[in-house]
Amino acid sequence: MLTEQEKSAIQTHYKALSNALNGFRPRKSQREMIAEIAKTLSQVPENNEEDDKSFEQTGESIVVIEGPTGVGKSLAYLLSGSILAQTRGKKLLVSSATIALQEQLVYRDLPFLAENSGIKISFALAKGRGRYLCPYRLYQITQNSGQKDLGFETPFQFLPKSKTSKEDKVLLNEIADAFEQRTFDGDRDSWTGDTISIDLWQKINNDRHSCLKNDCPNRAECPFFKAREMLDSVDIIVANHDLLLSDIDMGGGVILPPPINCFYCIDEAHHLPAKAVSRFAAEHSLADAVKFLDSFPSFSGSLTALIDTPELADKADEAASELLQHCKHWETLLGQSDAFPIDSNSDETVWLWENGVVPDELADLVENTARCAIIFSGSLNKLQDALSNARQNNKNDNKELDKVSTHFSYAISVADSLYAVWKMMTQTPKDNEPPLAKWVVLSRKDKVDYRFCVSPVSAAQDLADKLWRHCAGAVLTSATLRAVGSFDTLLQRTGLNRLPKTATLALDSPFDFQKQGELYIPPLAANPKTPDLHTSEVVKWLPKLIDATAAVGTLVLFTSRRQMEEVAFRLPEHYQPLVLMQGDRPKSQLIAEHHKALSENRPSIIFGLDSFAEGLDLPGNACVQVIIAKLPFAMPDDPVAKTFAEWIRERGGNPFMEISVPDASIKLTQAVGRLIRTEGDFGRVSILDTRLITAQYGKKLLDALPPFRRI
Repeated sequence: MLTEQEKSAIQTHYKALSNALNGFRPRKSQREMIAEIAKTLSQVPENNEEDDKSFEQTGESIVVIEGPTGVGKSLAYLLSGSILAQTRGKKLLVSSATIALQEQLVYRDLPFLAENSGIKISFALAKGRGRYLCPYRLYQITQNSGQKDLGFETPFQFLPKSKTSKEDKVLLNEIADAFEQRTFDGDRDSWTGDTISIDLWQKINNDRHSCLKNDCPNRAECPFFKAREMLDSVDIIVANHDLLLSDIDMGGGVILPPPINCFYCIDEAHHLPAKAVSRFAAEHSLADAVKFLDSFPSFSGSLTALIDTPELADKADEAASELLQHCKHWETLLGQSDAFPIDSNSDETVWLWENGVVPDELADLVENTARCAIIFSGSLNKLQDALSNARQNNKNDNKELDKVSTHFSYAISVADSLYAVWKMMTQTPKDNEPPLAKWVVLSRKDKVDYRFCVSPVSAAQDLADKLWRHCAGAVLTSATLRAVGSFDTLLQRTGLNRLPKTATLALDSPFDFQKQGELYIPPLAANPKTPDLHTSEVVKWLPKLIDATAAVGTLVLFTSRRQMEEVAFRLPEHYQPLVLMQGDRPKSQLIAEHHKALSENRPSIIFGLDSFAEGLDLPGNACVQVIIAKLPFAMPDDPVAKTFAEWIRERGGNPFMEISVPDASIKLTQAVGRLIRTEGDFGRVSILDTRLITAQYGKKLLDALPPFRRI
């Protein structure tokens, strides 16, 4: 229940913000969003304490809010969220899908809130440990002049070796000097010197497997642990979906605060289901596994020479040997399989296991491989514990032990990958739950190799079990969350439909679409089902729709690069210089050239793909027409989508209506949303796909769009 004190605080601080904003206009939808968030988060159960294992969220303090462009969503959730987090003793954790929104929050919205609202708040940007320097690894490399190649050479054959150029050696010493003098704080994003390549950074960054944690001699100056400590002291944490999902996949509270102590604001929430599916997937290379397992005894022998662990090492060697035999069996079996034709010219061939079911002839081998992978992983964890104990007991000189610990991190990471893949390979879904997609990829690019891959087709169960049921409260928001007018698809894919008390709210747009915009569906003679004819129609209609003399901006969106390039090539000559095509130049440069042309009273036409249909902000005359070449249907052609579609089909459903149409609805609404960005904008949306009128699903897609005036 929201207290009178909380209500008063929200009203007072909202008034302060409105007074600080030049030209502020009260927005009914924004006030409604503020009130709904406050009401929802106030319903967090009183017994929600970290040590109370009985707590399980049922959705009472979770709300899904669709807030169209212009509502002022970030200000709404930051205001309500920060006040409720402080009064209820929680952290406010804001997660976004894009760097652009993170930067907006950290460098614009939160400073404005802190300076003008009267709320005393502190905030920080959370990053994965890989973005931070590991001082110990850096000092090991740069201070060990006795080793060749700055310490990257190693006696352990299975470790990846890489040469370090003279330029990189100089750069590493510059980084070390800058960090030692505190002119560089160890955050890769704050480095202002010469560019650090990905390969070089991976040799000196913080890695969870090699981290010595509290035993590290450089623990006090570690940038990662300093950042972690800062997160403990601030009121608001800004993260991204990938970091949030990584944390909950490890059990929560590892990188970020525990879910039970957090109110989450998930912005750009429509990206969360796909991000989660990708995060909970696993894969490993067969060739790399064989090489690693074959060399493992040399490492365990070196380890035993430093610490007295012959029993543990012997068990690990036995597990590695047995797992190696199974991997070699896989090499033989896959090399003879009809699933991978010898005469194929493709760089990659995919063998998808139908319905996520292991083929009968492989069942025993899969089970045995999984058993060995699990035993091997357990053996390495015991060795790691023994190594840690040895380091703690040896207080004099730990250089050799520390070096082995760093190398051992690679062994643990490989073992973790093997464990994750093979454990999931043996899993079967519960009743009415979708299967895991399982497949093997034959790669012929540089050398012949096989990759074992496994992925959930839906992250609903994982999100429900690992996040929603254990969080103090959550707000999921975006400009587009409903598909064909309903929240059902999002609720199903995020697992929130499993929490019956979850609330939903669709806010009204502050824009007058009837007055500000038009929707036109030209009478094309062909639709995208006949691609060549449709492309010719697009080429014919664009000059009719775009005035080559009017100094305004047009955005033309395609779903196919091939069609985009062909249309650009076939346009009349006097149109071609006006076209700025995605891929020809960086996005920032393209947008700058677009604005420059308009400022010089010249027309400009942007040709873009799917990524330009979302997040592109071109207010005013920068975009007075959005032209959509065809409906953004995605074919289920990857292993995960195919498995999901087949599962729906076998249950009597229609994958096209349950997957393709909802996805297209969201993408189409996002694309149309590029037109009206402020109350003063105007223009037209033209959709060059007559299926909106002729197909049965067309009306559903049209009804989900803003109510533009039809012409």
